[in-house]
Amino acid sequence: MYHAPVAPESDAPETLSAEAGEPGFTDTGSERLRDAHLHNGQIEARALFAPYFAVSAVGTAGMCGWAMLDEIPVHFIIGWLAVVLFVNWVACRHVMSAAAIGSSRTARPRHALFPIGEAMVLALVWASLPTYGFATLPPDAQFVIGGAMAGMIVASLSLASVPAAAIAWIATLTAAFCVAYFHGSERLDLRLGLTFVMLAAIGIFGVTRLTQWIFAQLKVIAKTRAAAESIRLLLKEYEHRGVGWLWQVDSENRVIYISSRMTGLIGRSSAQVVGHSLPATLGGNSVLGQALLSRQPFTNLEMEMRTRRGTRWISLSGDPVIDVTGQFQGFRGVGSDVTEVRKTQERLTNLANMDVLSGLPNRGRVRELLGQALDGAEATNVPCAIMFLDLDGFKPVNDTFGHPKGDAVLKSVSQRLVREVGTIGEVGRMGGDEFAVVIRDAQSRKRVEELARNIIQAIAEPYFIDKAEIRIGVSIGCAFGPIDGKSVDDLIQKADLALYQAKDQGRGICCFFNAEMANEQEDRLRVEQDMRVALATGQFRLLFQPLISAVDQSLMGFEALIRWQHPTRGIVSPMEFIPLAEETGLIMELGDWVIDEACRAAAVWPAGITVAVNVSAKQLVFPALPNTVSEALARHRLQANRLELEVTESIFLGENAHTLDVLQRLRALGVGIALDDFGTGYSSLGYLNKAVFHKLKIDGSFVREAADNKEAVAIIQSIVQLAKSFRMTVTAEGVETADDFTRMRDLGVNQIQGYLFGRPMTFDRATELVHGVQQRMSA
Repeated sequence: MYHAPVAPESDAPETLSAEAGEPGFTDTGSERLRDAHLHNGQIEARALFAPYFAVSAVGTAGMCGWAMLDEIPVHFIIGWLAVVLFVNWVACRHVMSAAAIGSSRTARPRHALFPIGEAMVLALVWASLPTYGFATLPPDAQFVIGGAMAGMIVASLSLASVPAAAIAWIATLTAAFCVAYFHGSERLDLRLGLTFVMLAAIGIFGVTRLTQWIFAQLKVIAKTRAAAESIRLLLKEYEHRGVGWLWQVDSENRVIYISSRMTGLIGRSSAQVVGHSLPATLGGNSVLGQALLSRQPFTNLEMEMRTRRGTRWISLSGDPVIDVTGQFQGFRGVGSDVTEVRKTQERLTNLANMDVLSGLPNRGRVRELLGQALDGAEATNVPCAIMFLDLDGFKPVNDTFGHPKGDAVLKSVSQRLVREVGTIGEVGRMGGDEFAVVIRDAQSRKRVEELARNIIQAIAEPYFIDKAEIRIGVSIGCAFGPIDGKSVDDLIQKADLALYQAKDQGRGICCFFNAEMANEQEDRLRVEQDMRVALATGQFRLLFQPLISAVDQSLMGFEALIRWQHPTRGIVSPMEFIPLAEETGLIMELGDWVIDEACRAAAVWPAGITVAVNVSAKQLVFPALPNTVSEALARHRLQANRLELEVTESIFLGENAHTLDVLQRLRALGVGIALDDFGTGYSSLGYLNKAVFHKLKIDGSFVREAADNKEAVAIIQSIVQLAKSFRMTVTAEGVETADDFTRMRDLGVNQIQGYLFGRPMTFDRATELVHGVQQRMSA
C-alpha cells in the first residue's frame, strides 16, 4: 500500500556509515541508508496490519450495507461493497508485495504524498454510500453506520507507521460524516453529531500520539539497522582486504563462525571447522584453552601453529559474549597471521644483540649474559667470572694493511676465541678490538688461569690474510663475581681495572683483580686533573672529517672529532679520556667546549656546510644541554639546522625518559639529531618513532662487510628502508674504496664518510677544502 520515499539504489554508495561524521563515510550515504531502513520498517509495520485493516474495512462495510438494505437499492449496496472489497484487496496486495521484496536495494521509492492520497481514497470509497444515505436512514441504521465509522477510526492504528496517512484516514471519515450530518441536520439529533465529532477528535488525538511514538521507534530501529549494516560492511572489508580474520565460539568453545582466510591458512573447509573445538582446531594450544576457560577478555595472544605452509604464528584477541540475561554465550574476536612480524622482530633482536662483523654477542648482550651469570652465582654460591680482552698491536694493522684486513683479523680472532673457550663460557665482542668472555662456573681459579694462557697463545699465533702475515697479541683482565663485584657495572669496572693493569705490565698477560689495583684510581685522578688543566690551557683541539653527498659527491659538511695533545703522553685517544670524562663528570665541560668550537668553525664556512658533533649519553642526562647549544648558536650566529648532534645507541640503556626529553628539546631548537653506529649497540626501534632523529649513521663494519657478506647487505637495506619509513637521512661511515662508495650509493645511502674522501683534518685544511670546492663549482 505504502512506499516511503528513498533514494534510488544507483545513488547509494556501496560503503555506508551508520553515523554522520564517521571517518571514511559520507553524511549523505548515512542518511540514505537510514531512510532506506526506515522505509522498509514502515512497509513491514504496514504489512503486519494490512490484512486486519482490509478485513475490518470490508467487514464494517458489510455491516453498513446490511443496515441500509431497506432504504438503499440493493444494486447500489452490492456495487459499493464490490468496490470496497476491490480497492482494499489491491491495497493489501501492494503492501504485502512490497514487504516481500523487503530490501532497501530493491524497494522502489514513491512520492511522499502517495500514502496520504491512498488513505484518503480508501476512506472516501468506504464512506461514500454511508454518507450518501445517512440522512434518510432510520436511527438504528444511523447508529450502526456511526459505530462502523468509529470502528474504522480505531482501525486507523493499522496505519500508525505512517502518521500522515493515519490522520488523513480519520480526517476523511470525519469530514464525510460531517457532510452527511449537514445534509440531514434538520432530522438528526444534535447529540448524535456531537458524539461522533468527539469520538473522531479523541481518535485523532490518540492515533496521532501513538503514530508519533511508533514512527519514532521505527526511526530508532532504522538507525540501528543502518549501524549494523555499516558494521557488517566494515567487517566484510576487514575480512576480504585486511590482514586478519574473525572468529566466534559458543560456550563450549566450539566454532560458530570463522573467516575463510583462517580456514585457508589451516587447510580445511569451513564445514570441517564449524562445530569443532577452536583450541583443537588450532593445534591444541593450552594457552588458548586457558584463556577461553577464564571467560575474560584477552588481547594479542600469540601461538605457534603447524600448517601446510609450514610453521606459522598467529595472534588472537577475543571478548566474552554475554546475553541480556547475563549468561555466558561464548567468545568472539579477531585473529591475524604475525609470522612475518615475528621474523622481523627476531631479526631485529638478533641485530641488536649480535656483532655483525664477528657474529658474536655484542656489548649489550654480554652485559645480559654477565647479569645472568651473577644471578646464578648468588643462587648457587658458585662464582662466575668476566674476562676483558684487548688486542695488542691491532691499531697498526689497520693503519698498515687497511680496515678490510683489520676486519678479517678480528673475525679470525673471534673464531679462535670461540674455539678456545668452548663450553666453558660465552664469547662476545665489546666493540673495536675489545672482546669479553663470560664464565658461569669459575669455581676453579686454576681452570680460568689455564683458559687465559690458552687464549693468549692462540691469539698470538700469526694470521695469514691475503698472503700477508700479521701478528698481534692480547691482554686480559679478569674479575670474579660476586667476590670482586656484586653488580654488572661493578664487576665490569673491576675487570677493566685488571685489564689496565695487564696493559701496564707489558701486555700479552692476564691480570686478576686485586685490592692493589685500587691504586689505579689514583692514576685516574691524575688523568682527571690533567684533563682539567687541558681544558684550561687549550690542549684539546678539533679535527674535521668531510661528509659527502652520495648523489653527486659534493661536500655537505664535516664531523668534528676531538683530540687531546697531552704534553707528556702525546696524542691521547678519545677512547681513553672520554670514558674517564664521563665517569668524573668532566664530560659536560668538555662537551660544551666541543659544541662551542664546532659552532665557531661552522660560522666561518658557507651556509650550506653543516658540522656534526658527537654527544655523550652522559651529556644527555643533564637538562642544561639544550640551553648550552642554544647559547652557542646565538653566540656565533649560526643557523640551528647547520649543527648536528650525534648520539650512540647507548642512550637507550637504563632510564630513557630524561634523555628523550632532552633530545626533543634539542630537536625543537632546529638542530639535527643523528643516531650514530646504528645496529651495533642497543637500538630501540620504538624511539625512532618519536620524531627525534633525522639521520641514521651506518657503522663502518657494515660497510666493509657488505663487500662479501649478503647478510650485511640485507641489514643495510633494512636500515635504509627503515630510515625512509621515518623520513630520515642515512650516512655510511668507513667508506674507504670506490667499490664501497658505489655499493652504498646503490643501496640508497644519502651521505658518505670515510678515508676515500678525506681523513680528519685541521680547521684550516677543512676551510681550504670548502673554498676549493666553491671555486671549482663557480668555475
